Amino acid sequence: MGDWFGYLMLILNGAKVTILLTVLGSILALCVAFAAGLGRLSQIAPIRWLSTVYIEFFRGTSIFVQLFWIYFVLPMTGLWTPTPMQAGVMALGLNVGAYGAEVVRGAILSVPRDQHEACTAVNLTRFQRMRHVILPQALPLMLPTFGNNAIELLKATSVVSLISLADMTFQAQVVRSQTGNTFLPFVTILILYFAMSSVISYAVRAYERRVTRGMDGVR
Repeated sequence: MGDWFGYLMLILNGAKVTILLTVLGSILALCVAFAAGLGRLSQIAPIRWLSTVYIEFFRGTSIFVQLFWIYFVLPMTGLWTPTPMQAGVMALGLNVGAYGAEVVRGAILSVPRDQHEACTAVNLTRFQRMRHVILPQALPLMLPTFGNNAIELLKATSVVSLISLADMTFQAQVVRSQTGNTFLPFVTILILYFAMSSVISYAVRAYERRVTRGMDGVR
């Protein structure tokens, strides 16, 4: 019994790594999503092209390859040698951020055209228009998909076990190899993944209710 308690603690320590990866990866993905999504709508052609290339590249290639390239190939260039945690956060954030960028672009384009025309009529700058009028209306449209993206990022954290980062999946594999028992460690991480995804879903729904409070009938 004591041995299994020790193995459980090992998996829970891996859960801390998974949570950290999810939080940091989501922050990076959110920043990149807004930068690239707004970049796709930019009136400056090079910014628009660069954003498009980023989005299509990271959506069109495997996250496994992206992770291996960042961790194993990037150091060969002499530019940067990331730790396993840094490589994991970067791969997850850039990959999910590419999907989030299209969510941002689509939500902004869905705001009624008369809202844009009203901003022009009162001489708002492009920044003021986005900050005070367009983004507050577009944000509630983004939140459900952002929540789904965060859950996808959580599930994708298991790929970091391939670069020996001790997340939940890595620790479950360690327990399996030491005990010969596959059922218990993988049922444990299955429950933990479900619990974490449920927390993300609840938090996003609560925030969505908050930002949409009082908006019924505005449009």
